[in-house]
Amino acid sequence: MADHVRLVCLRHAEAGNTGTPGALPLVRLTPAGRRQAAGVARLLHDEGVTRVYASTAARSRETADIIAGTLGVPVAVVAGLGEMGLGRLEGSGDAATRARTLAVLRSWLVDGELGEAVADGEDGHTVAARVATALTSIASAHPGETVAVVGHVASLTTGLDALCGLGRRVWGAPLPHAAPFPVEWDGRTWRCPSWPA
Repeated sequence: MADHVRLVCLRHAEAGNTGTPGALPLVRLTPAGRRQAAGVARLLHDEGVTRVYASTAARSRETADIIAGTLGVPVAVVAGLGEMGLGRLEGSGDAATRARTLAVLRSWLVDGELGEAVADGEDGHTVAARVATALTSIASAHPGETVAVVGHVASLTTGLDALCGLGRRVWGAPLPHAAPFPVEWDGRTWRCPSWPA
């Protein structure tokens, strides 16, 4: 089908912010993360990927650069793919902030309460809308193609929930680092046929 687009989505590879939620735009990949990204590139070698998309965060861009460099395709940066923002609590690694972030994400995905936010950060309406818009724009630019999209655990899950209605089905199965999975667009309908556990 000419309009069919396949997005191979993944959370960025392991970065130095383990356990610290938020956008954290300057955090870079660990050595293990760079090896993970190289492993993804090998997995995608025969998938016909024509472009790799990343958020503006360093860890997402690094992951995308490693994949794209191996595949010989260009990288495009899309701000809308960024991780959920936590406002004044951005970068806080304390247990209370982690617990609140998890509770907010659960309220978005399980309860459908998108008005919740961490401190003065983004609410679910904002995150879902910007990620869904970014993915729709990417799909619209690549009819009949396969592209890779490197995102973040909370925002990518929230955006795909808005498009595919994932909700409770994926709660308790957070995206692991560097585990690609397919998302499909046929010009009318989004499908998320599988979810990495």
